[in-house]
Amino acid sequence: MNVFNDEYFMKRALDEAYAAYEKDEVPVGAVIVHKEKIIARGHNLSEKLIDFTAHAEMQVFTSASNYLQNKYLNECKLYVTLEPCIMCAGAAFWTRIGEIIYGTADLKRGFRTVSNNLLHPSTKLKGPVLENECSQILKSFFSAKR
Repeated sequence: MNVFNDEYFMKRALDEAYAAYEKDEVPVGAVIVHKEKIIARGHNLSEKLIDFTAHAEMQVFTSASNYLQNKYLNECKLYVTLEPCIMCAGAAFWTRIGEIIYGTADLKRGFRTVSNNLLHPSTKLKGPVLENECSQILKSFFSAKR
């Protein structure tokens, strides 16, 4: 049995979501995996950086590209706790990420509310993975805000 499976890597993305929660950021976390190794970790930093583009996905795209010294991430997998928004799906298109595995769907702002064709044609999409855990942290965060 391979311990480095989708659930394992989604739990690492959840670790990042919890880090965001502790910083009073919307708790979305992400990791990028290359050859079963995490090469980038990140979470939302929009409040801290005062930057609406500082989503978890954007953080890890930049970090992974720097690590690989390549703007294309076609041999990588993105694990993200929430389905990417339109902006992040657009960035994913340009990175040519090999696969996106999401934790829970975003029925209000997820890219699939607009079109399933926003990703690069070679990018695979999989999810939900650990949906209950990924949605619960978001529900907890927003219920505390109300």
